[in-house]
Amino acid sequence: MEAEDDQPAAGYRHGPPWVFKGSALYQLHLVKAATARAFVPKELRLVEAFGYTLGGMFLARYHDSPAGQFDELVVIAGIVWNPPTSCAWAARVLVNSAEACRHGRKEVGLPSHVAAFSQTEDSTLRNKPNNFLNILGMGSGFSKQENYRRIEIKEASGSSSRHLCNISLPLNGNL
Repeated sequence: MEAEDDQPAAGYRHGPPWVFKGSALYQLHLVKAATARAFVPKELRLVEAFGYTLGGMFLARYHDSPAGQFDELVVIAGIVWNPPTSCAWAARVLVNSAEACRHGRKEVGLPSHVAAFSQTEDSTLRNKPNNFLNILGMGSGFSKQENYRRIEIKEASGSSSRHLCNISLPLNGNL
């Protein structure tokens, strides 16, 4: 008989396809192929052009999933060729659910780690110059209120934690 930790969580027991409901932000970046290769297994071919591949990040907040409610940050090293198609290769996955972490590692083979996600909302007043009026010598500007959601992510390691990153998003979405 398997240990309790080896059993899939209730939501995962019925097997795929699993349904995740929530909101996400997917941001793509050009990544130097030499940097991305350090995170991709040698047997997979990195899709690249002119020394770059397409990497980035995926930030999600699931309000309903087989693991319940949780947050996830996936750092994407690049795109790999995995015949008959290509796919994004996750260099690191951070989740704030031990159950989601366990499932990602054991069932999907993801480099998942447990992390703490904390959010705060902030607003700043920004002065924006009016370049047209500056040209006319009537320099003027206007102020604009900008609201942000700041997300701080710390990796949990036993009883300690290590700061990993801060993400600042304009508050015009649901993430």
